[in-house]
Amino acid sequence: MRQHDAPGMDLFINRELSLLEFNQRVLALAMDPSLPLLERLRFLCISSSNLDEFFEIRVAGLKQLEELGTSTSGPDRTPVELQLASIQQRAARLIADQYTCLNAQLLPQLHANGVRLRTRDTWSAPDRAWLEQHFHNEVEPVLSPMGLDPARPFPRIQNKSLNFVVRLKGKDAFGRDTETAVVQVPRSLPRVVRVPIRDSGISLVLLSNIVSEFMALLFPGMEVHGCYPFRVTRNSDLFVDEEEIDDLRRALEGELAHRRYGAAVRLETSTDCPEDIADFLLQHFSLERQDLYRVPGPVNLNRLSAIYEMVMRSDLKYPPFAPVLPPEALTTDQFELLRSRDVLLQHPFHSLTPVMDFLRQAAADPQVLAIKQTLYRTGSDSPIVDALVAAAHNGKDVTTIIELRARFDEEANIGLANRLQEAGVHVVYGVVGYKTHAKMLLVVRRESDGIHRYCHLGTGNYHHKTARAYTDYGLLTANESIGLDVHEIFLQLTSLTRTPTLRLLLQSPFTMHERLLQMIGEQAQRATDGGTGRIVARMNALTEPLVIEALYAASRAGAQIDLIVRGTCALRPGVAGASENIRVRSIVGRFLEHPRVWCFGEGPKAHLYCSSADWMERNLFRRVEIAFPILDPALHESLRADLDLYLADTADAWLLQPDGTYQHADAGANPPLSAQETLLQRCVEIRP
Repeated sequence: MRQHDAPGMDLFINRELSLLEFNQRVLALAMDPSLPLLERLRFLCISSSNLDEFFEIRVAGLKQLEELGTSTSGPDRTPVELQLASIQQRAARLIADQYTCLNAQLLPQLHANGVRLRTRDTWSAPDRAWLEQHFHNEVEPVLSPMGLDPARPFPRIQNKSLNFVVRLKGKDAFGRDTETAVVQVPRSLPRVVRVPIRDSGISLVLLSNIVSEFMALLFPGMEVHGCYPFRVTRNSDLFVDEEEIDDLRRALEGELAHRRYGAAVRLETSTDCPEDIADFLLQHFSLERQDLYRVPGPVNLNRLSAIYEMVMRSDLKYPPFAPVLPPEALTTDQFELLRSRDVLLQHPFHSLTPVMDFLRQAAADPQVLAIKQTLYRTGSDSPIVDALVAAAHNGKDVTTIIELRARFDEEANIGLANRLQEAGVHVVYGVVGYKTHAKMLLVVRRESDGIHRYCHLGTGNYHHKTARAYTDYGLLTANESIGLDVHEIFLQLTSLTRTPTLRLLLQSPFTMHERLLQMIGEQAQRATDGGTGRIVARMNALTEPLVIEALYAASRAGAQIDLIVRGTCALRPGVAGASENIRVRSIVGRFLEHPRVWCFGEGPKAHLYCSSADWMERNLFRRVEIAFPILDPALHESLRADLDLYLADTADAWLLQPDGTYQHADAGANPPLSAQETLLQRCVEIRP
């Protein structure tokens, strides 16, 4: 890492530990007694799911580097080994906090509210009788216990699946001693079972408890001396040698079959699992002792998310929220509206409906000649995709750029590509070596005065479900220069030809990074010249070294910099002589913060962009991304006001400290200000 002017301090924060810090902030919501109880449980599950992905991708990548390096011990451990050790310590504390939250806070409070997650020692005789019948009818038929011997070696264990290692005593059907068996639990079985009871409460039992209780029924004639749940997390990153393949889709299909069985990176067992069994599992999965995590509860906390859906208690959830339509988007003719003005949608406070209406109208309009769209994540039942299929059936020339390598959505996107191709849509799989992450929709329409282009550009995916859970911006515009830029980028993506100089848009991997550094430098120069240098930027992650260096230089020049970075941030703010004019905050609230907004300068003349790109190496150099300017004066003012609102947040904001830790921003405000809740309330106020 680079050393800077600040003596004795490395001014780059470790990215992996920064990700774990973000997970700790999500967990803080689960511990917040002011939030509805089931929402707290949901945040606990999100924290667990995020940690799973952290191991599947980040830790897995570090372990691959470790294998390529030279392993040493003692004080001469490699940087990768030291980093893995730090991650293990930090992850162990996070996991301990997660289970403390579950066992000491959430479960007792759920019980007090009539939602009882029943452990085996609390089952009544009628409960046990019902559960045994459930085991016989629903569970046992799909289980295949595997006694371990030379003819039946240890079975292949799927990534993150529920399994049991069973200790046995006695003779099997062939008169042989069998000491150990493995029982795999299929994902088709619900992990939480509701038990019918007569009182007014809700009685729930974990599937793992049911299997444990009736495990002996799977081994008649033998004694079960213990059964212990375990779960293995595996490397889930897909590798495709893009220089050696002829068909990206087929290559990915082949890799997907292996994802469930990638190299093991973490083993979770129950706390009562004996040492010899834990060692046996570690040896089988080629893991070290530091890769073992013993947990005092279910080995997959994320499965508790089923409780949120099963318990229909509005008093234990956030009040229901319905996104609104901005008043200017209520017209039935989207093209007429956009010829008169731009429309800026702010999700989830604004509905995604105007975008879907825009696409549906284009699909049915006889004057529309062509529709082009990028698709990164859409969901399996997307109305956006329905509209594209309808457009193709109506004779429009429809082209989609589908990113097959959208992590954990690869299989869904392959299915989506097949469906669109069957409908007659031209499907392109992006650019080999570069993920297509830009969010663009282009409609080409013949009108009385010639060809016109209408666009939607966004910071988030065309996904109708995440549009209700993620904060994002989307711009609908008929701006001629923007339309021509989008047209040129689509030509580049389909034909791979060089794009002429773009008029208004910035594009990765070409112009975006250079222009970012230029705009940061302009604000530094303003400050140097005695003016006011000002930068406000909102994003998901900040890790690109040259951008961070430029921000440090701007801070030293006197520019005032406020960064709203939800997750990973490698920049250290508030360091004397280097970053004392930089402040970094993370907003973690009801909705997942997802937009990228950059404001360079102050007032109406500031350069204001929305983008699909974070300030990371991958976004700026290894992905196709766009940034689009907000030109309409009213929208410009509104978006700057949103940035100010987020900078004033004292309820959901966490302030990054120079040492890489975060402190809650609550400054004694009464009541504290939440930017998200303020925007929600505004929507309620304008609802017809």
